Amino acid sequence: MAESAKRDSVIIEHPNRDKAASKATKATVILLLLASAGLVGVITVGGWDALQGAQSVQIAYIAIYLVMAYYVSIWNRGILPVAAALAIIMLIFAAVAAPEWFARDKDGYTDPALPAELLGMLTVIVIPVQALLIAFAMRGFAQGWNVEVERYPDGSVHAPAT
Repeated sequence: MAESAKRDSVIIEHPNRDKAASKATKATVILLLLASAGLVGVITVGGWDALQGAQSVQIAYIAIYLVMAYYVSIWNRGILPVAAALAIIMLIFAAVAAPEWFARDKDGYTDPALPAELLGMLTVIVIPVQALLIAFAMRGFAQGWNVEVERYPDGSVHAPAT
């Protein structure tokens, strides 16, 4: 009976979440996800007529990045590799699309709402932001945000089995 009461009052701690490096990584990943969503949002709105069917992909990316930022904010470690994978795809899209924004001075191209040079520069900025997102997401994944330690009210600790 005493053992049952002891198990009922277990306090779960996440020691890796208290580290300054983990908090900084979490904040950086959230910032990069929000910056990515913002950049893609401006590019989408500014180049809406010139995107030729890619609007739905970009809107999906914005929504997914915002949802991922929420999950990272509640210390969900499992979303970090997904963020890195999507950032790789976005980096490739941006690297392919950036030169095309600068080549819109020829006949037959639709003029976007924002200047094509500005949209091209924003697309170029997406590339290093995605590279940083990949690096910091993988750093956060390696930090072990999910590690739990059970602590009992009497002060004793039950470390997880490895």
